[in-house]
Amino acid sequence: MVGEVTQPRDYRDLIVWKKGMTLAKQVYQITQAFPEVEKFGLVSQMRRAAVSVPSNIAEGQARNTTGEFVQFLSHALGSVAELHTQLLLSVELGYCTQANTEAVRTIITELRKMLTTLRKRLSEH
Repeated sequence: MVGEVTQPRDYRDLIVWKKGMTLAKQVYQITQAFPEVEKFGLVSQMRRAAVSVPSNIAEGQARNTTGEFVQFLSHALGSVAELHTQLLLSVELGYCTQANTEAVRTIITELRKMLTTLRKRLSEH
């Protein structure tokens, strides 16, 4: 059927999952330069939020029901918002700069759009 939305067989086929993995790797790289005192604070929270994005996409897709997939996409979207807030705070605290977070902020924007669109399309069917 034309326009039909079908779930991929494997979450690794999803572009949004691949982008989430890229986000997580970049957050790990950026937070390596944070002060040691933040190792169990902001660094841990940022890394957890970043890892949560592709993890929720994978778990939702693996559940094999559209409703659960939509729910897990919502969780991933929440993690993106959480990470964005933490990134902004990190810049304000001087742990990183606007310039060295530009790539991450771009991915965050793209992920927000992709997750919102995917969630909306799946909810319509």
